[in-house]
Amino acid sequence: MRSVLCRRPGLPGLLLALVTTLTVALFGAVSAFAGHATPARDKPAILLVAFGTSVPEARKAFDDMDAAAREAFPDMAVHWAFTSNIIREKLAAEGQQTDSVPVALARMLDAGVTRVAVQSLHAIPGEEFHEKLVRVVRGFGGEGFKKLTIGQPLMSSDEDMAAVADALLATFGPQRAKGEALVFMGHGTHHPANIYYPGLQWYLDQRDPLALVGTVEGTPGLEWVVARLKEKGATRALLVPLMSVAGDHARNDMAGDEQDSWKSVLAAQGIAARPVLQGLAEFAPFRALWLNHLRQAVAELDEE
Repeated sequence: MRSVLCRRPGLPGLLLALVTTLTVALFGAVSAFAGHATPARDKPAILLVAFGTSVPEARKAFDDMDAAAREAFPDMAVHWAFTSNIIREKLAAEGQQTDSVPVALARMLDAGVTRVAVQSLHAIPGEEFHEKLVRVVRGFGGEGFKKLTIGQPLMSSDEDMAAVADALLATFGPQRAKGEALVFMGHGTHHPANIYYPGLQWYLDQRDPLALVGTVEGTPGLEWVVARLKEKGATRALLVPLMSVAGDHARNDMAGDEQDSWKSVLAAQGIAARPVLQGLAEFAPFRALWLNHLRQAVAELDEE
């Protein structure tokens, strides 16, 4: 299967970022002296943007999402960018070149792409989405592109939360044993968008009293999950990462053997936990939800 990680030689990340910044800053000035240059081609494309992962086993989720986007939009090129500086640096140390959002957009512009649908693969529209995707894309709005549109994260509306709740139960419900609780671990954030996690919990409450959402860095936390499981008398739980990939958080914070992992904390409370080490993007129902947002972003490319 074709990996979404580019294995090509290139400038070191810092130098490449500097060159890209200068390119964007000087784009207007260069254009003024290029009266006889060939105009950019009206060539639409897709840019898939994720936080990223350095866990090899987790990359299948991105490969699956890449294949789904190419199948849904066979006439559009699909590019990738990771918003995490740390992830890109780790991958670069392994010889794998990945782009940030500004670098990816600069490359596309240089290749003659004039219209881009940028699709977030984040779970919620939090700080990572707004600061490292939306803000950057808007900054490129007047730099040679005819149209840039943004597809929303997995959950960005009431309808999204209801659809995600249905997809979670349909996908993971059949995997659990009788009486086993479903515990979904989200990343969590101090950004106001953290509200999507308790919002999702509300929708799950209407469907399954043993389906719970917790977060690593937000609200509700693991303590709330433990208290709710004990209140319901649950002694077993299926642990599922509420993230596009089953990366470091899933493999360490959720399923690790350390005393403070979710699996260990639950075990200490008499609740046997079975971790699922697959990201949401590895499952067709969730890819379909992201693709719905992408379809909207692609449709907007042709709007005036």
